[in-house]
Amino acid sequence: MYSPTYGKVSHEKMIDIIKDFIIKSPESIYNISVGTDSQNFSQNFKCTKTVVVVAIHRIGNGGIFFYDIKRVKKINNISQKLFYETSISLDIAIKLSEMLEKEGIDFGISIHVDAGKNGQTSKLIPEIVGWIKACGFACETKPNSYAASSIADRYTKTP
Repeated sequence: MYSPTYGKVSHEKMIDIIKDFIIKSPESIYNISVGTDSQNFSQNFKCTKTVVVVAIHRIGNGGIFFYDIKRVKKINNISQKLFYETSISLDIAIKLSEMLEKEGIDFGISIHVDAGKNGQTSKLIPEIVGWIKACGFACETKPNSYAASSIADRYTKTP
């Protein structure tokens, strides 16, 4: 994972940073979110660049985030791309949940999906939300899915 603040970190180091961030203000309320976005590139790369984000928001007082980038064979089908993004978010959320639980941190994790009521992916929302909830996580879609639709989106823009 990579953090704009802390640089390249392992998953274990990320957990330590999250724990320290929470310890600094234990009375605060926190939202922990995982979101993924992707972008297709055609010119030289012919790939789908996928960015997964782990965001820790201290309500009313900022936050920190980490991200990881993968490049895979180009995914042209918008439905396949959304399901791929969701599966990456779920994989990270499951690992993150297990690691945080070992540290005694349990604020719950919300999966942020880059889909909203308007657009091509709107018809997939019930299925995606059901899948995420069946895995034990909360789900946010646009306009509330900032980890995917704002943070991850920002890092998908360049090849």
